[in-house]
Amino acid sequence: MSLFLGIDAGGTKTDYALADETTVLARVRGGTIKRMRTDALTASTHLDEALRQLTLAASVDLRAVARTCIGTAGETVPLVVDWLRDALGARIGGALLVLGDVEIALEAAFPDEGGVVVIAGTGSNVAGRIKGDRVTTVGGYGPVLADQGSGHRIGQQALRAAFLALDEGRPTDLLEAILRFWKLASEEALIAYANSLPAPDLSTLTTPVLACAASGDQIASDVLRAQGVELAYLVRLMMRRLQRAAGSEHWTPPLAFTGSIVEHVPLVREALLADVRQEFPELAVREGVVDPIDGAIARARRS
Repeated sequence: MSLFLGIDAGGTKTDYALADETTVLARVRGGTIKRMRTDALTASTHLDEALRQLTLAASVDLRAVARTCIGTAGETVPLVVDWLRDALGARIGGALLVLGDVEIALEAAFPDEGGVVVIAGTGSNVAGRIKGDRVTTVGGYGPVLADQGSGHRIGQQALRAAFLALDEGRPTDLLEAILRFWKLASEEALIAYANSLPAPDLSTLTTPVLACAASGDQIASDVLRAQGVELAYLVRLMMRRLQRAAGSEHWTPPLAFTGSIVEHVPLVREALLADVRQEFPELAVREGVVDPIDGAIARARRS
């Protein structure tokens, strides 16, 4: 029996699945091992604990793994790739395949066809391909340069909108909600904390923003819808790119989603779909969200 390990390394969590040729034997979730999000010691601690749980759950020695496929953002960055090869090579047997998180998501969503997948969690990216062609991406350049529709961007824009509303005298519960969530005593404390170095994790503010929007706060709702529209623009760019590659303006690539924002924040997803369908009214959308770990396992088995 051959063993295969699939890993989906996200910005706040990492999913692991151990499988044989046909069956998933065990799955666990651990903390992030993404080196652009955390230091080497923390990443190693998260990795060791997750692999310990996986070993116990499956009752196997991970040295018997034939191949591991990991999907991660920054798969071309030496800091990321070198650490992964050293850390996984010291703990797990077999060959290692390092792919982009978008590639394993596309594999999970559209294993035998072309399509577009939107990844929106802590960060964001849009990836697509036509059948049999290479993966191409739009966005995905990190929180400073991109990350439209992501948890980070939602938190950042919510802070900006809350303070602009303060200047404008517009009513919103955002400011108080953020103060409570971050356990800060005043607006001055929030200003200092938001501008501190190292910067706070703005993606965590998705929680109070979503709560305010659910209670009817217009400014919070506007922030979420605006991020859906920003992400939709990238999707439309990708749709056009794939149409040109396929040589057909009459083909509308199917769309799939993965990530916590598009799964748990309906206003972002709804605004995105409404905007994309203005240009592509025949858009077909996969229900729910795809699980990128399925793509990682498939690639580990196939490669």
